[in-house]
Order: sequence, then structure tokens, then C-alpha cells
Amino acid sequence: MLYREAGDFKTSYSADNQTFPIKFDRLGYYTALIIAFLVIPFIINDYWANAIFLPFLIYAIAALGLNILVGYCGQVSLGTGGFMAVGAYACYKLMTSMPEVNIFFHVIISGGITAAVCVVFGLPSLRIKGFYLAVATLAAQFFLVWLFNRVAWFYNYSASGQINAPERTVFGIEVTGPNTEAWATYLFCLVFLVASALIARNLTRGMAGRKWMAIRDMDIAAEIIGVNPLKAKISAFAVSGFFVGISGALFFSVYLGAVEVGEVFGINKSFLVLFMIIIGGLGSIFGSFAGAAFLVLLPVVLKVVGVDWLGWPTDIVAHLQLVIVGALIVLFLILEPHGLAQLWRVTKQKLRLWPFPH
Repeated sequence: MLYREAGDFKTSYSADNQTFPIKFDRLGYYTALIIAFLVIPFIINDYWANAIFLPFLIYAIAALGLNILVGYCGQVSLGTGGFMAVGAYACYKLMTSMPEVNIFFHVIISGGITAAVCVVFGLPSLRIKGFYLAVATLAAQFFLVWLFNRVAWFYNYSASGQINAPERTVFGIEVTGPNTEAWATYLFCLVFLVASALIARNLTRGMAGRKWMAIRDMDIAAEIIGVNPLKAKISAFAVSGFFVGISGALFFSVYLGAVEVGEVFGINKSFLVLFMIIIGGLGSIFGSFAGAAFLVLLPVVLKVVGVDWLGWPTDIVAHLQLVIVGALIVLFLILEPHGLAQLWRVTKQKLRLWPFPH
């Protein structure tokens, strides 16, 4: 009663197929968009941008991509860090070789290049799955990091082996380089996140999403009823790679500005994004946001509470973060495999029936 109207009466198919059929959810969605676009840019500063907002926006895009592959299509991947590196280095090569093209298109093209690379490494999924596919994508992770370290062409023969983002502007406002404003980089990443979420939401609710979920639940049965496993799996790898590539390009060009592939896009990055979707919820768009927000905010909260308030050593706080993340992953896998997204769904269901017993 508190949360929605009584009944599920709809007068059209479009009304029945709404992303947010409940008025309360729609109001919350539009309120969040208004705050994100019209309030936060006026109050954000460099610390909040670099510590919370930019990492959250970029990791959420990567989590969306990985969730489509793992959560919706059921294809295990441990190569997210390597695919983010593909997006980062593709963006760097595009920025340096075509400086007259807007950075916005560089990021999108980087996503497309990463999608193509992801499809190549996704071909083994047609023959293997589960643990063996995880090992194959893990091999892709190590191969890509080795490639970007060893082939000097990728970093323009720099003596340090590091790539640095040149200055680029959007509508005359600098979004990459040393003189960027916090609100500009925040809005630039926010536009990509909102667009990625809308695309992912529509794909997962459409025919492509139903094919992915059929492959995930039982690939043999899906093939019997007419789902082409080749197209379904390859399309999942392509869409996932596109989003992951965009996140890698933004991570390099807008957030860090300078990258050394082994330190930034190593195996730890792959595990971090995987932990985000496990904690947030597999097969859930909201879960990608929740997991990214949780793992971005956790070290900030621990630093404030442990170091600033309680005076604990920094190394103790860092180890405590690993313990908390590991314990939460075990608890979620045992008690609630669908993560924070399922807890939110249960909460909404209880609100729908309140104040009646249930």
C-alpha cells in the first residue's frame, strides 16, 4: 500500500513493458537523474570526483559489460582487466593519430575495437564452458598485458613504456589532460554511464537478452528451441567487450591520464570487477551499480573510520578491506547468490504489502 497502487491493471502493451511500472520507482529514477545532472556538478570538487564519482561511473560501466556476459549469458570471464587495457590503448592510439577527431568518438571507437578483440577470445566458448572458459579468458588477460608491455608501437615507442593522455576538449571544455575541471570529467563519464545503462537495459529485456538467458540456463535446451548458440554467445562477448572497452578508455584518458598496463590493468582489475557483480547481483542492471558503488565506497569509508577516526595504521585498514570483501563474497554466494539486487527486490516486495502481514 505504501509502495504502489492495488492491482496490476494495464491498458496497453507498452505500459505493461515499462522499465519502471511503479510510480514510486519512476519518481526515484527521475529524481536520481536530476540530482546527477543538475545538482552534483555544482557541488563536486576534485577530491570527491577522484575518490568516489569517477571510479564509480567507470567501474559501473565495466560491471554492466561483465554482468551481461557472466550474469545474463552465463559465460565466465576473468579477462576484464585485459579488455579494459585494449580500450585504453585503442583510445590512446586514436587520440595521438587522429587529434582532430573528438574524444567522444575516440571512446566509442575504442569500445568497438575492444568488442572485436573480445569476440576473438570468446570463440572458445563455443566448445568449452565453466572452469575451462574461465582459464581461457584468464590466458587472454595475461596475453594482452604481455602484448601491450612488449610491443612498443602500442605506447608510441616511449622510453618509459607509459601512455599519457593528451589534452582534448568537448564543446571547448577540457575533459582530458592536466587542467580539467571536476564537473566536466564527471559529466563526460556520466553521459556514457547513462547511455550504457539504457542500452544494456533494452538489450536484456529484448530478444537478445532472452537468448542470452536461455543459453545461461541450459544451452542444449536453448539450441533445441531455436536459439543459435554461436550468435548468442558471440553477441554477448561483443556487447560486453564494447562496454568494458569504453570503461577502459575512460579510465585511462579521463580518470588517470597516464597508464602503465601491468600496474593498472593487471589480474587484480579483473577480480575487482568480478567481485562487483557477485556482490551487486548477477543478471541485474541495478546489481552492477550497487556492486560498483559498494566496492568504490568501502575503501573510502574504511579510511575515514579506521585511519582518520580510530588512528589505525594504513596497512591494517588495507588488509581489513580484503577481509571484508572476501567474507562478503562467501556470504553472498552461500546465503544470497543474487546479491544486493535481490535484497533490494525483497525490500520492495515487503513495502508493496505493508502494513499487511506477509
